[in-house]
Amino acid sequence: MRKALVVGINSYPKNPLSGCINDANDITNILERHENGEKNFSVKKMLDVPTKGELRSLIFDCFSGNADIALFYFSGHGYIDSVGGYLVTPDFSPHDWGVSMQEILTIINDSKCKNRIVIFDCCHSGFLGSINTSGQNTSTIGEGVTILTASLPVESAVEVNGRGVFTSLLIDALSGGASDITGHITPGGIYAYIDKSLGPWEQRPVFKTNVTRFLPLRNVKSQVSMDIIRKLTTYFSDANSSIRLDPSFEPTNSPTVKHDLIEPFADEQNTKIFSDLQKMEGVGLIVPCEEDHMYFAAMNSKACKLTSVGKHYWRLVKQDII
Repeated sequence: MRKALVVGINSYPKNPLSGCINDANDITNILERHENGEKNFSVKKMLDVPTKGELRSLIFDCFSGNADIALFYFSGHGYIDSVGGYLVTPDFSPHDWGVSMQEILTIINDSKCKNRIVIFDCCHSGFLGSINTSGQNTSTIGEGVTILTASLPVESAVEVNGRGVFTSLLIDALSGGASDITGHITPGGIYAYIDKSLGPWEQRPVFKTNVTRFLPLRNVKSQVSMDIIRKLTTYFSDANSSIRLDPSFEPTNSPTVKHDLIEPFADEQNTKIFSDLQKMEGVGLIVPCEEDHMYFAAMNSKACKLTSVGKHYWRLVKQDII
């Protein structure tokens, strides 16, 4: 059970925006399905929500129940004053700007949903997760809560060409830019992707979380087949072991190929293993020893070993996590 509330507001009576509905439409389209077409989130998209009361009701509904993941995305105006931060609604007035971020935090902290994720593309959005009381800032992130925002509490969020800069990067991340080797895209991976994509002088994203394990928000095609990844523990007896290669692993070292041949000649079983190893090397799971390329490691009877990332995935396979 995965549900998402996606809100985009352009139509403010003062200072209307141009990109928030575009952002909401794009986020809805990418969250609804995984790359292979399988159903992902059940998305409720709400555009130009007119009042504070209606937005508050939608947020309550999003975090009701016991879904595995409840996600709330907002693109619109944000505001901050001496009391706190707000998601601004079109019915705002001075001293009554919209739904307070502290109220939203209370709703998500009290939710029974197993994982609660909040993503804000609005000015001052990084204020979410802090309280300003008597001059003190105190983090109050409940267990199972993850917050990803477009900017620091003191910063604006930028729109360019009818799109939010933050959401444009978020879409790229969900499209595969933030995927791990297995094709899983987690909130941590998304933040790392956006953080690296924004320069040090641009708006800075904020990431706050209190979880023991990330669930993927979307899946894309894995960089290498899972069947091959699961062979890590077959080929390597432990995380620190290596595989001794020889010319029989190189498929071109065959009498049927015009080539300077070296015995032992290509062996079908070894060349299949070598094909898997080369794919593992291509995604950084293994490296040749004493040579720059796997071809020369085989032809010169060297070895290959797991990288630090390879050791991590070896342990995941060993523990039957993937």
